[in-house]
Amino acid sequence: MNGVERTRTNRGPAGRSRAATRPPARRDPRRPRRFAFPGLPQELQPHEWFAKRLLLTLSGQKPVHWMLGHTIGEAYEQLLALAENPPLRGPGRPVVAECSGYQPSPRAIEAFARIEYGTRARALAFRLELAEDNRWRCAAVEVGPGVGQ
Repeated sequence: MNGVERTRTNRGPAGRSRAATRPPARRDPRRPRRFAFPGLPQELQPHEWFAKRLLLTLSGQKPVHWMLGHTIGEAYEQLLALAENPPLRGPGRPVVAECSGYQPSPRAIEAFARIEYGTRARALAFRLELAEDNRWRCAAVEVGPGVGQ
């Protein structure tokens, strides 16, 4: 084309070229794909994520201080009291069988989870509040009586 070589200016984030953002050994222009684990959801809702963390804490699999940065108000004190005798420790490995939440306001989620372990089941209720740093934190937690004991 008249002795003038055309170059493609394909800019990525922050105005940097895509070549500058790829690993040095990579020569092809393709971008890496997001890897998906088969059978796992891509994104958990905040109440689902917290239900799994609370389960690990209240079954004795993780220490209570593991939840320290994820709680506000009296929730940490409630977890300390519950963890003295972990209410979700049982004969089988506990799992979150069901989890649902209701959002009464844009900055709060009221949630429950049904925890099953062996032939037993328990209810877990908790409240999440959106903090000023836009991170969800657990504000209250309760464990219901066991079923099938």
